[in-house]
Amino acid sequence: MKVAALAGGIGAGKLLRGLARLEHELTVIGNVGDDMTHLGLHISPDLDSVTYWLAGVMDRERGWGRAGETFRAMEALAAIGGESWFALGDLDLATHLYRTARLAEGAPLTQVTAELAQRFGLPCRLLPATDDPLRTWIRTRDGRDLPFQRYWVAERAAPAVEAIRFEGAEEARPAPGVLEAIAAADAIVICPSNPVVSVMPTLAVPGVIEAIAARRDRVAGISPIVGGAPLAGMADKLMPAMGLEVSAAGAAEAYRGLLAAWVVDERDRDLAAKIEEREGVRTGVTDTIMTDDAAAERLARFALETLG
Repeated sequence: MKVAALAGGIGAGKLLRGLARLEHELTVIGNVGDDMTHLGLHISPDLDSVTYWLAGVMDRERGWGRAGETFRAMEALAAIGGESWFALGDLDLATHLYRTARLAEGAPLTQVTAELAQRFGLPCRLLPATDDPLRTWIRTRDGRDLPFQRYWVAERAAPAVEAIRFEGAEEARPAPGVLEAIAAADAIVICPSNPVVSVMPTLAVPGVIEAIAARRDRVAGISPIVGGAPLAGMADKLMPAMGLEVSAAGAAEAYRGLLAAWVVDERDRDLAAKIEEREGVRTGVTDTIMTDDAAAERLARFALETLG
């Protein structure tokens, strides 16, 4: 079976480890909306998170970064007054240095991502949503425009959010292989990631949402909202700004017109009928908490079975 997965963040990394265990032909389409340039380096947080999770080198306790990480370079930078609000681990730095150097040589992000995936031994193909600049910006109610990472990391998602925009999306083109992977997939999985900043930037790339809508009967999604709250991240701060209720039903609404199946946690069983009626999807109910790889595999299998 060919599976294409839209991914970004911790929840995606966990689920992808489960999907990989099913030994299907897996293509992961990663979010680049939270990419940034920091200290002269091109940082791709979601692509790196997916890479580290699939390679088994992630810090499972933190949910981000690499296991056994140290931060001596950042500590030294802070000591001399450098900009250290975005903590880059010493091991993580190697990834960013490699990516930045290869991009400076003229290699597109797709190629660099493939090179890193090969070096980390990923069991699947990893594609950025686009090779073109695409950045998520947060408009706060106090009138500031903040790049996503500045809002999330430096400001700890504290400012109230008025609006969100995906700068560069209209001009962006799907990366090579993205539309082909969607068209060829027997199943398309929308991972349990923040719908606003981890998935919507990918859907904003012209041609992507149309390609997925055309395959709607093969699309399954998993709710990142359990019991009215995100398991990780700040989706509860961002979903209302997009007119979405912070619930499993609100997360399903974010993908209206794209889904054939939607998986919610047992704690949201009472929402299943509402989601089925309002969104016109099959709704499966199961334990969606991925405490380990076995649980992630069970959830991935359940999602595909719910799709039928």
